[in-house]
Amino acid sequence: MAKEKTHINLVFIGHVDHGKSTTVGRLLYDSGNIDEQALRKLKEKAQELGKGGFEFAFVMDNLKEERERGVTIDLAHKKFESDKYYFTIIDAPGHKDFIKNMITGASQADAAVLVVAANDGVNAQTKEHVFLSRTLGVNQLIVAVNKMDISGVDYKEERYNKVKTEVTALIQSVGYKADDVKFIPIASLPGDNVFKNTDNLSWWKGGTLLDAINDLKEPEKPTGLPLRMPIQDVYNITGIGVVPVGKIETGIMKVGQKVMAVPGREGKGVPGEVKSIEMHHSQMPTAGPGDNVGISVRGFGKKDIARGDVIGPADNVPTVASEFTAQIVVLNHPSVITVGYTPVFHIHTAQIACQIVAIEKKLNPATGEVLQENPDFIKNGDAAIVKIKPVQPLVIEKQGDIPQLSRFAIRDSGATVAAGMCIDLVKKEASVKKA
Repeated sequence: MAKEKTHINLVFIGHVDHGKSTTVGRLLYDSGNIDEQALRKLKEKAQELGKGGFEFAFVMDNLKEERERGVTIDLAHKKFESDKYYFTIIDAPGHKDFIKNMITGASQADAAVLVVAANDGVNAQTKEHVFLSRTLGVNQLIVAVNKMDISGVDYKEERYNKVKTEVTALIQSVGYKADDVKFIPIASLPGDNVFKNTDNLSWWKGGTLLDAINDLKEPEKPTGLPLRMPIQDVYNITGIGVVPVGKIETGIMKVGQKVMAVPGREGKGVPGEVKSIEMHHSQMPTAGPGDNVGISVRGFGKKDIARGDVIGPADNVPTVASEFTAQIVVLNHPSVITVGYTPVFHIHTAQIACQIVAIEKKLNPATGEVLQENPDFIKNGDAAIVKIKPVQPLVIEKQGDIPQLSRFAIRDSGATVAAGMCIDLVKKEASVKKA
């Protein structure tokens, strides 16, 4: 039996209309993952809706509303295999209303492809996505400079270089090292340099987008850390019972394992035993980091658990914090942030209002040095150490213990205001639901 290929979660990010969905559709089509007939149907559908040229995007945009508006709303997952890796491609929305899905997408990803249109360059969304990817721990980045075919760009190397310079400044400002980021010129709609090289980009000798994806480093699997599986959804399936679904962030889950879900609906931990683990419609005896699974658990009732709860081993239960200290960077707040501010925190799959109860230090975002102790407020561009109190029980781990569950984004009235990570916490003593 051939060695199973390494699995990589790859998220496509970038500004709305810069061609993320089309790039993914083109990649899947050229690699034989979508057949002619399916594409022809999508092409007809696109023309019918007056969206000629959107057929590749439609491969990912499954929702009717998305097709009619021509924007990606929800996260779409597609499987894709290269000769080296097995990918789950996550097409994250670029539209600002949908950034909460983008956060979920980026926090699940091992690597990201940032799509930037050659005629348009860096945009507000481009900045936000790059920043979030970095804060959410996406360490590998490929930049696809798309729409090289568009009138005014005309496949010119100068235009590509100009966009490359602009994006390089952006990625360096959030802490990516320029040498670690690969840039590729592409034109997704005609199909230049996505899956195969074409004469239109004859000056380019750096390989295709597929080559860049194949060159990604294998993600390190945090199998040595305790099991943590944030619940994304809970299904009630006849004959099986309650099935929580989510991505295993750390550790190994085994059939027969005793587990606990916290904080639980009533703030009480819910004990259970893993009866079965299913991934891509097949049963598995074990699952590990990066696996998106559905599990059936003896002892879990429908009303006991919800999205945002985290499943861990009964002997190493996920940490419920009564308060925590975090390092944050303010991205995009209309005025200033002061003590008492209570926005919504997006942590793994949980969305919970939390109050900033103290601003302890203002930091230089680039170097981390302390600029001021106990400032009265912080504003855009500032980094800070703050103390935070969740309004209801919340699972979060310290960056030093389980970094995958330490990161969060802060949102307020439709925008991502700040992002950060937990560096210390006060543990809430857990109570357990009686079976």
